[in-house]
Amino acid sequence: MIISHLTLKNWRNFRSIDIDLQPRTFIVGANASGKSNILDAIRFLRDIVKSGGGLQKAVSERDGISKIRCLSAKGTSDIEIHIHLAERENMPPLWKYELGFRQENIGGSVGASGTRAAVVYERVYKANDSKPLFSRPDKEDKDDSFLLQSTSLEQPRSNRAFRPIAEFLESIQYLHVVPQLLRAPDSYLKASNQEDVYGRDFFERISNTPERTRTAFLKRIEKALQFAVPQFVKLDFIRGDDSKPHLQASYKHWRATDALQQENQFSDGTLRLIGFLWSLQDGSKPLLLEEPELSLHSGVVRQLPEIIAAVQHKRHSTPRQVILTTHSADILSNSGIALEEVVILETTKNGTEAYSPATLKDARALLNAKISVADIVRPRTEPKNIEQMTFDF
Repeated sequence: MIISHLTLKNWRNFRSIDIDLQPRTFIVGANASGKSNILDAIRFLRDIVKSGGGLQKAVSERDGISKIRCLSAKGTSDIEIHIHLAERENMPPLWKYELGFRQENIGGSVGASGTRAAVVYERVYKANDSKPLFSRPDKEDKDDSFLLQSTSLEQPRSNRAFRPIAEFLESIQYLHVVPQLLRAPDSYLKASNQEDVYGRDFFERISNTPERTRTAFLKRIEKALQFAVPQFVKLDFIRGDDSKPHLQASYKHWRATDALQQENQFSDGTLRLIGFLWSLQDGSKPLLLEEPELSLHSGVVRQLPEIIAAVQHKRHSTPRQVILTTHSADILSNSGIALEEVVILETTKNGTEAYSPATLKDARALLNAKISVADIVRPRTEPKNIEQMTFDF
């Protein structure tokens, strides 16, 4: 399945947005326009259903509802997230899930200890049914408002009729590789229940992958690196003298034998590219990526959309959805990107708006005239009067 549609109301930057998502979706916008916040809304639903999660914990990890709620919202304090799940693109939804929640004062001083999240409504629709399969608040909720502190989505006893939604959301992956953590993971202390989104345990993840699968993944990465990294020859998975898992690369050298390097000597770009290529292969459910172009040469960046498409096309029956944020004109200059695959975020006085460039007048004609998506999108996302920022220096 894929997330085919997302609606957010009163969520961080967004007063209200209603967008379609494709198997390959590129979210673009200026700094602080809310690109990461769209991914975080999806992660929020995943955090509700994951082991050890739940509505209260998902809210707490984001510093409370007051930090989540949109400052531009008017007339409502409710936060709403709706998603549609479809088998693949251009197909009607199999499921619709809708959640509304708000802050509730439980006494004491206003703050994290004096407030909690309370479900305002929770609805599940199957396929295109107009009548919900499941709806809250119900009679039990009205008799005991304490029950509204939890969603039914997170409770196995309550979500039996729509458990595929919970299982799908729980499997969503998010990764934003920080090269420094891959080089020196012990320099960053992570709580035992904290998600590893920055790659601290990346090599352990590789180590825990079945050998046959690991070998196949690394062989494909090795072939890609031979084109992307000068003098690169071979990539091996090894265990060092410290018994910990490592990646070792061979480089052609002026000497007869190849030079060897382990990951602590890899460049930032090489490490980020390895993380990107591994994560694309590792799993079948949606993958959320933040700015994969960082530290990479523009020539490599232009190929990233093609790599994503190649991995997806190997899964003809169930293409893996990849949703990524980007600032890069190089990514969007790829001629294979359709207008419908891009979501533009544009900031306004009333919060950030989100829309597809396919809705813009003449966009289709410009694309047919060989104008790239990047050139169509750039005027909408580039800060206005940006050249004036140098005047005071």
